[in-house]
Amino acid sequence: MMSMKCKYALKALIQLGMGYDKGYIMASTISEAENIPKKFLEQILLELKHAGFVGSKQGYGGGYYLKRKPAEISVADVYRLFDGAISLVPCVSLNFYEKCDDCKSEKVCLLKPEFLKIREGARVIMSKTTIQTFLNLAKKTN
Repeated sequence: MMSMKCKYALKALIQLGMGYDKGYIMASTISEAENIPKKFLEQILLELKHAGFVGSKQGYGGGYYLKRKPAEISVADVYRLFDGAISLVPCVSLNFYEKCDDCKSEKVCLLKPEFLKIREGARVIMSKTTIQTFLNLAKKTN
């Protein structure tokens, strides 16, 4: 299940995407618009900044902005940053592979092939779903 931190990060990125190329957006504006506790949001924005998704400017007229185009930030990128592996079991993870402690042999494991299919399906959809996807949806519903 996606953590609240990851969900809030996506909501913050969508808000920043709505203002893409229009200047800076203050954390308090995002906090109010998305009902995210401001202190928690500031921690999330700092992590997004360290990961290179957002930039910031301090002082009067400052705030946060997207460093990448909304179409270049996928749900998979954000999920991996905050929640880690997309896979349900560690032995099928692309970026966080670990051998399962309870498995005698991965070659004869009956679970691995199916969980590999599940991981790949989720990974493909999460990789194709970008911040731009949500912005396009917002345009259709408004």
